[in-house]
Amino acid sequence: MKLTNNTILITGGGSGIGFALADELRKLGNEVIVTNRSEAKLAKAKAEGFATYPVDMTDGKSIDAMAKQVLADHPRLNAVIQNAGIMQPENLKKADSLKIQSDTIATNLLGPMRLNTALIPHFLKQDAAFIMTVSSGLAFMPLAAFPTYCATKAAIHSYSQTLRYQLRNTPIAVLELAPPYVQTHLTGDYQANDPSAMPLDAFIREVMTILKEKPDAQEILVERVNFLRFAESNGVDEYRKKFIGLNEHMPPAE
Repeated sequence: MKLTNNTILITGGGSGIGFALADELRKLGNEVIVTNRSEAKLAKAKAEGFATYPVDMTDGKSIDAMAKQVLADHPRLNAVIQNAGIMQPENLKKADSLKIQSDTIATNLLGPMRLNTALIPHFLKQDAAFIMTVSSGLAFMPLAAFPTYCATKAAIHSYSQTLRYQLRNTPIAVLELAPPYVQTHLTGDYQANDPSAMPLDAFIREVMTILKEKPDAQEILVERVNFLRFAESNGVDEYRKKFIGLNEHMPPAE
């Protein structure tokens, strides 16, 4: 992955990790394009000088239309960071989470797949391109209060591996960014201010250091996520202990 002179599309780039990455990548001389569903977040990104496009990642037609317009306006596009995502708690003992499940799967899993389908034919014509998926440390050890979110991130990890393998002899590199618990508004104001979450600026600094020092890295893992990423490395029994320990310290879903 080259870090300069790219034209990069970032989904969910209006806030949090997406906006922070957009800012850092632009500093390196890249053209960065931001998409979001929120008009307010798009307006903020536009005010900061980013090209912006609205998109609903749950809607295949919206994704296709956005991709078509971005390619028409930015024919040098050669990279996408699939950052858009939602995370909501579910109580599986209640029969009221079907909408959460449907929206989460559409946004976190089908959305990136659909957008990649729209962009890959164009990327194959570039000298160098990259796709960065965003999974989560919870892809490797789930939080029981967020079952569908964790399932979609585990699926993104699997999808990233197969996508990388299928594109191995092409100009397209496939990277997977797996964040730990970071101070963003993904689950609300509490997370953004939770002292036990990794500060966003510290996370972005470490991510950018990895990208600069390990340009061939396939997984972008900050030190703080390794507990989750390698939870199974000492065997199933140790993993189960860690899983129970993690979830016993979390409040149950309402």
